[in-house]
Amino acid sequence: MGGGVLCWLAEEKFVPFRAVGYMSQARQPWNRDQLDSLVQRAAAFNLEADVTGVLLFDGVSFLQYIEGPEDGVARAYRRILSSEFHSEIVELGRGTIGSRLLPYWSMHWLLADPSQLLSVARADWTGFVRSTNPSPRRSTAMDRLQIYLHPYIARP
Repeated sequence: MGGGVLCWLAEEKFVPFRAVGYMSQARQPWNRDQLDSLVQRAAAFNLEADVTGVLLFDGVSFLQYIEGPEDGVARAYRRILSSEFHSEIVELGRGTIGSRLLPYWSMHWLLADPSQLLSVARADWTGFVRSTNPSPRRSTAMDRLQIYLHPYIARP
């Protein structure tokens, strides 16, 4: 499995990857050690579920993007929705994707500038489209997320 377009299941069926993006408000006051621990637990869970993703945090709001097989994403998202670490969850997008944006991150969190977080959140999440030539005026949410994450993404 991993960075390919489709997952191979034991039943010999190809299943497309799914993705979910959401924004929420962090429980205040937040504590970095608690956040690190939360992300470590999520990374361990996601590794077992074959889910990858990123959590952006500006000190007040979270923006999270997760991707993987449908059942893994569904299980991870249920855990997210039941977490007491945040509230006011607003789903930005949910759907099928052709390939992973973050094939090597079971979960990672980054401190984000509030304006950058809002730029990604307010962009178009429809279909999780990535443009071939994104421009500042016509970039999708996935374009903006990819541009923001580019300096942090290490390839194996």
